[in-house]
Amino acid sequence: MITTRVASRADAPALAALAARTFPLACPPGTNPDDIAEFLATVLSADGFTVFLTDPTHTILVADERSAVGPVAYAMLVAGEIADPEVAVSVTAAAPLMLSKFYALPAQHGGGAAHTLMDAVVAHAVHHGADVLWLGVNEHNARARRFYEKSGFEVVGSKHFRLGSQVHDDFVMVRQVAPAG
Repeated sequence: MITTRVASRADAPALAALAARTFPLACPPGTNPDDIAEFLATVLSADGFTVFLTDPTHTILVADERSAVGPVAYAMLVAGEIADPEVAVSVTAAAPLMLSKFYALPAQHGGGAAHTLMDAVVAHAVHHGADVLWLGVNEHNARARRFYEKSGFEVVGSKHFRLGSQVHDDFVMVRQVAPAG
């Protein structure tokens, strides 16, 4: 059984371990392994997650599975104005919420954890008054794009994502959500 919850600071080491197993899978073929390692060691480290978990603009939701030790999937949401000018051209909603990260362990792919977590993401967005969820996904990550499309997202533009020494092309995807009211 999959359950979801808001992560706490105590989850930072488990989130870093989960990120180490899932982030490389989302990187396009040919991505420099040193760039992936550096991103994991800095941005997606336990210290990095502690920073995210103490930032009031960030919310991390986790999916737990009864038989697993630690979370099996996580999503990071970021509230606030869109700072990336490439995204701001495509996402013009009044109350956007960024789905910054969304990863599940490979053993969970197709098992319902991602759908359960996405339902929690949408509920969080509605509860906090967002009118759209938006995200960037690498243009070569067909599996993730299919999942997001099945979850109601559509491509509305493109942007660049720098990972160390390389710049990757991402699609910008948006899903409308109905604010609570």
